[in-house]
Amino acid sequence: MSGALGTNSCRVAVMALVLLASGCASLSKPAWDRPPPPALDAPVVQPGALERAKLDNGMEVLVLEDRRLPRIVLGVVVRRGGDLVAPERAGLAAFTTELMKRGAGERDALALSQATDEIGASLSVGGDWDSTTVTVSGLSRDRDRLLEILADVVLRPRFEAREAVRARDQMLASLERAKDDPATLSRWHLARTLYKDHPYGAPRGGTAESVARLDASQARAFHRSIFVPNDAIFFAAGDADMKSLLPAAGKAFGAWKRGEVVPPGPAPPQRVPDARRIVIVDRPDLAQARIALAHEGLARTDPDRIPASLMNTVLGGGGFSSRLTETLRTEGGLTYGVWSGFGLRRHAGPFLVITFTRVPEVRRVLDLTLSDLERMRDEPPTAAELRNAKALRVGGFALGLETSTAVVSSEVDLDVYGLPEDSLDTYRGRLRAVETADTARMARELLHPERMVIVLVGPAEALSAQVEGLGPVEIVQP
Repeated sequence: MSGALGTNSCRVAVMALVLLASGCASLSKPAWDRPPPPALDAPVVQPGALERAKLDNGMEVLVLEDRRLPRIVLGVVVRRGGDLVAPERAGLAAFTTELMKRGAGERDALALSQATDEIGASLSVGGDWDSTTVTVSGLSRDRDRLLEILADVVLRPRFEAREAVRARDQMLASLERAKDDPATLSRWHLARTLYKDHPYGAPRGGTAESVARLDASQARAFHRSIFVPNDAIFFAAGDADMKSLLPAAGKAFGAWKRGEVVPPGPAPPQRVPDARRIVIVDRPDLAQARIALAHEGLARTDPDRIPASLMNTVLGGGGFSSRLTETLRTEGGLTYGVWSGFGLRRHAGPFLVITFTRVPEVRRVLDLTLSDLERMRDEPPTAAELRNAKALRVGGFALGLETSTAVVSSEVDLDVYGLPEDSLDTYRGRLRAVETADTARMARELLHPERMVIVLVGPAEALSAQVEGLGPVEIVQP
């Protein structure tokens, strides 16, 4: 026994010396020069906390239990949104969601507002290009009342004519005010130039011409067409569990009859634009010009979206560490900020670069921006740049999922787009697996500075002289 123990002790001592010798080089380095320990990715959702079920009418049920606070968020999302609306009816989706919170069931607009205020709850109805969402939140002790309000707004919106007139007038006033905002003008004219008569070509909030034609009957018909249980998800997060919520959801929504699921809106052209174009939105009063460049980008479900996001993080989506910021702000002193990114939708949205500068510096900013886009294709992200981009994305991923509401929203987003249920848990591993060859391919395939739409908002007379030789110029009024 003692001999064996002595032998084992010797072995342990020898192994310790070997390990110490092999680790001396790294231990002699300061902490910031040593490689980090292997990352251990904890699951985004603790096992058993997230449960899924389905009602007989096809409505999916998603419940994330989080007992830390006596609060609950309840919601319903349908997988259809603004991309169903033709440009001549632009604003209909936003108009519909606005009317849905202006009276439902037995309550008119005032009574509905009072019902939420009485229990300290909040009601939200909104949407994007691909989905429409209704949520209520409040104390978990008021769950049944919250669920009643939610069911009324989803199933029984009133769409009163007088509220439609008020909502329409408010939307028109908002559109008029938006003309004073260079960023909004830039976004409007960029979409119009890129997508023309496709639904993406008009603002989701509509135009003065299209909104003026909207009425309650159109909103009622649009609601009826997209709100069907077999294309809907009921979700909950907070102080709740599936055992108690599933019967409650069945009571609230179980009688909702299945309906026809309308197909998504049409896909935009795969290549937009064919050649570079410059659009100048004439604002003679501006001393600073708003600058936006764009062409087609990626869809939300594109298998290359992770390497593309890392390439873009290095280019202009990584804040102060990005190349565009280094060129235009740090070295050039030409702007306080520049950003690039992909508008990820069911169909491919735009790739964008957005910045601003003093009017006399516009040509210099454009030349440097286009040069950096070209350089990204010729000199793709280095290993060090890619490593930093991964660290930034991993950190941002964790920060974006700090609350149960954020987690359940991300899980619902996966369901809306038909992405794998484990996408959140596998994201960090898939991101770390991206190599420099992948981001180099993204730069070659996805960046086309030679044929971008360029939209400038500022004094047309001064700007048109600066962009001479860059491409054909169109001058428009706000």
